[in-house]
Amino acid sequence: MQNHDFERYYQQIKGRQKRDTWLWSLLLVGLYLGAGNVAEFSLSTILTSLPHFFDYLRQTIPVLHLPLLFADGHTEGSLAYWGYRLHIQLPLIWETLQLALAATIISVVIATVLAFFAANNTLSPPALRFGIRAAVAFLRTMPELAWAVMFVMAFGIGAIPGFLALALHTVGSLTKLFYEAIETASDKPNRGLAACGASKFQRMRFAFWPQVKPIFLSYSFMRMEVNFRQSTILGLVGAGGIGQELMTSIKLDRYDQVSMTMLLIIIVVSLLDTLSGRLRRWVVEGKQ
Repeated sequence: MQNHDFERYYQQIKGRQKRDTWLWSLLLVGLYLGAGNVAEFSLSTILTSLPHFFDYLRQTIPVLHLPLLFADGHTEGSLAYWGYRLHIQLPLIWETLQLALAATIISVVIATVLAFFAANNTLSPPALRFGIRAAVAFLRTMPELAWAVMFVMAFGIGAIPGFLALALHTVGSLTKLFYEAIETASDKPNRGLAACGASKFQRMRFAFWPQVKPIFLSYSFMRMEVNFRQSTILGLVGAGGIGQELMTSIKLDRYDQVSMTMLLIIIVVSLLDTLSGRLRRWVVEGKQ
């Protein structure tokens, strides 16, 4: 009898899951088709125009000749001729990396503090929680590019507009991720410390922080990579970094230098990804 009841219950749950899966799938397909119709998405247009994209990529491939590969910078077809602007591009890559690092560090510190006051389970005043959440929602709603354009108009071309744009958007994004992580933390250590007479700061320090520290570090490393990629885009509007060099090369039709700049960006992003992964394992898991 018990086996029969369990089988009937199992079939009911299984049927409900199938029904829900079909309903959600149909809903998502309908939303996708509706959004594509409003946005005038056309698969035929993409297929027709896609070869032009590869034509542009072919123009960026440098002309290298194997016998002349290691000749001097005045010989066309050599590596030195392709990288004749490296003395300009490498410092700009370094500036972009510094920009992303500075914006990430200050943003992580600010977002960590704000997150503890914005979380529902840290007993902060409701008005303060609402104010912080509204403020960070506004910060992350504005794209980095929009912030950069406004700051370029205010401060002029340079690294300061890029730093401020990245920092504001990063604070908005990380604060939300951080306070959601705090809200998912177990409340048992907090209740135990409260029963022992611990202060609110002590409960945050010893109950919540050990649980959320690995998550905070993972999000911070991920945001560092994102900020480097974003800082290259911000340079397109004069916010400093390698993006300005990329835009200049595109405007002047120096396609070989477009490919060199993109290659440098890809190398740095790959190195950042590898380094951040190792740092994450070292800090979070204790692995060398």
